[in-house]
Amino acid sequence: MSKVWVLGHGQLGAMLKHASMPLGVDVEPVALDAQNFPDFKPEDYITAEIEKWPVTPVTEPLADHPNFVNRDVFGRLADRFTQKSLIDELGLRTAPWMSVDDTLTSDDVYLKLGERALMKMRTGGYDGRGQYWLKQAENTQIPDDWRNEAIVEQAINFDEECAIVGVRDRSGQKFFYPLTLTLQLDGVLTASVAPLDRIKHLQPQAESMLGALLDALDYVGVMAMECFRVGDELIINELAPRVHNTAHWTQSGATVSQFESHVRAVANLPIVQPQVKNTSVMINLLGTAYDERWWAVDGAEPYWYGKSLREGRKMGHINLTRTLGGDLVASLNELKVLLPERYGQVIDWVVKEL
Repeated sequence: MSKVWVLGHGQLGAMLKHASMPLGVDVEPVALDAQNFPDFKPEDYITAEIEKWPVTPVTEPLADHPNFVNRDVFGRLADRFTQKSLIDELGLRTAPWMSVDDTLTSDDVYLKLGERALMKMRTGGYDGRGQYWLKQAENTQIPDDWRNEAIVEQAINFDEECAIVGVRDRSGQKFFYPLTLTLQLDGVLTASVAPLDRIKHLQPQAESMLGALLDALDYVGVMAMECFRVGDELIINELAPRVHNTAHWTQSGATVSQFESHVRAVANLPIVQPQVKNTSVMINLLGTAYDERWWAVDGAEPYWYGKSLREGRKMGHINLTRTLGGDLVASLNELKVLLPERYGQVIDWVVKEL
């Protein structure tokens, strides 16, 4: 039985472990502050559920393991400066951007990037955190503590946001999941729908872009690419070298989930093109208390992460896939009553897209 250690002990590591069981692969997530030292062997594999981690007595030896898959990729993509630089080097589309150094002024930004620009911390700051808007109309200035710690990019007037997830093995073979439409509220993914016929024509473009990145990095496993759609053009927003929230729907909507695809690739098992069952929906449960009634909704497949409740925290998600004889819209409307009131607009958005 192959052994895969996961650096990080959150919900992604738990879902990787769950997906590995039918494969005969032993996946073991490791908490960053674990007290017990992992008993890993030279032939084991190491992966991660996060892009950046602190140096601790546990993480240091795991990160130094010779079978740490993609070890050199994590740091490169965790830093938005080196991530954006790679995208530029490959000639792929992304928002025009600049490094926020000691010499950059707000006037420089407005002159080169336009009247609205978004500063992002080079590391961390996901889900809408670590961001700061520069607006010429408000004469916004660059805070001193953001210098040499951030990039700034042009605001994109996009039509909508979407994402694609792909998997690559050691031989360079690649497969992709369908382009997924996403709803971001306050910078946090709240819902997704896939596949959708109206954006299907953008699939080759998305695969070409993500495929170029996977090959350039000699990447092994699952990677996510979040994009803006502007007309019929995709613009890369962020990359994530790991399993990703935007493809949680694959747990119910594909023959091979993103989690199983990642384990297969990392453990050197055959990867295949996942077959899509039908249209799927994912609802993120953000700062939402547990409700056992979700499990009684026809077709709903809730995943609860077992965390303590906190505002805005990812507590779990609910997948639904269109089935023969099932009524996906009716199930969504039933969930609408069981979720906090703020989810009314989320369910309405999903129903409109179906």
